[in-house]
Amino acid sequence: MRRPGGWWRRKSTPEKVETYTRWSFHFFGMSEIAGIGLSTYGQVGPRLATGLSLMVVTHAVVSMSTTSRALDWTLGRRAQPVRQLWGLGVVTAVLAVVAVALVEHGPEGGSVDAAALGVFVGVQAFGVGVMALGAHHDRRSVVALVCGFAAGAGIVSLSMGMLWLAALVIACVTLAGGAFLAFTAVFSVWLLNAVYALDDAKETRTRLAVAEERLRFGRDLHDVMGRNLAVIALKSELAVQLSRRGRPEAVEQMIEVQRIAQESQREVRDVVRGYREVALEVELAGARGVLSAAGIVAEVTGETTGLPAEVQSALGWVVREATTNVLRHGNAEKCAVTVRISEGRVVLTVENDGVAEAAEAAPSGGSGLAGLRERLSAVDGTLDAGRAGKGVFRLTARVPLPPDFPAVLEVAS
Repeated sequence: MRRPGGWWRRKSTPEKVETYTRWSFHFFGMSEIAGIGLSTYGQVGPRLATGLSLMVVTHAVVSMSTTSRALDWTLGRRAQPVRQLWGLGVVTAVLAVVAVALVEHGPEGGSVDAAALGVFVGVQAFGVGVMALGAHHDRRSVVALVCGFAAGAGIVSLSMGMLWLAALVIACVTLAGGAFLAFTAVFSVWLLNAVYALDDAKETRTRLAVAEERLRFGRDLHDVMGRNLAVIALKSELAVQLSRRGRPEAVEQMIEVQRIAQESQREVRDVVRGYREVALEVELAGARGVLSAAGIVAEVTGETTGLPAEVQSALGWVVREATTNVLRHGNAEKCAVTVRISEGRVVLTVENDGVAEAAEAAPSGGSGLAGLRERLSAVDGTLDAGRAGKGVFRLTARVPLPPDFPAVLEVAS
């Protein structure tokens, strides 16, 4: 059975920001209903309050529906909801006109006027905020939208018989409220897009790092093999020509080709060995830098000086794979990497928080961990991975040291 809140922990950071932004805009609609619609019940009679509340509820429902479509358009998931935006504009204008008409031609009383004016200004301010969300790509359109509704509020108020000073005040209040909500909408969308852009940039950076490493390996292999293959081709061609002429030097040329081919094999093995072997100290420094760049508090402790090369290589791969898993899975805020010597073994521990519920429930497996176990088995090492508490994942690698290795190794943090 899934625990409450598990759906939230399974979301990535951009998805969490998107959910927060989406529900913040829906909260605007609920605030409109509670702050404007329901508040009329304490100002006017039940029948008029119900009518005004229904107007506000209608506007809030249309606004929330338009908000969802506008956010989907912002994230590139659907076309711009032009019809919905125009529909919201028409509903906003009609309800505002009805509200201001109640002020001038409805029941007498200051409380009635206050309630109707609240609806008049409120629906316009909230409507402008939502419409700005659907037109935020064009700043001029947003400014024109805010100023247009403010000017329209003043003009409609004058046409309904209000004094010019009262109409001016209403226009200014509408301008201030609409500008604030429009700015909030535009800034929220900008922040959401920035979070998604940063997430895409992190993924791109990972792919570029892999591509750069492949290019480096290809360049090294080309430098080693290019010259030798050219020499082999030339000497083979010379041997063919000498053989056709019956010259004994052909055998010497083929012996030289054999020697160069064997030398090429050795050099290729050296290149591949250098590519596969990793230094533990370098990997620890790289893990600290990558985790810090991703906004994760990284604590790397331990001393690696003097460890055998094969032990460093095996543990270096563990650090690399574990760091990749921390970045790709869950939403870690803290990660601790520790290297220590214990009972003739090197023990490497990687522990991080932010593990999603689904990952906690899953068994500790996967091709990445299986590959690490194969590498560690080559040096008689072992690997354990699994939960270490609520939302915490721990990976522990143990590699035995040679019998002639110093029994005491100073461990520094």
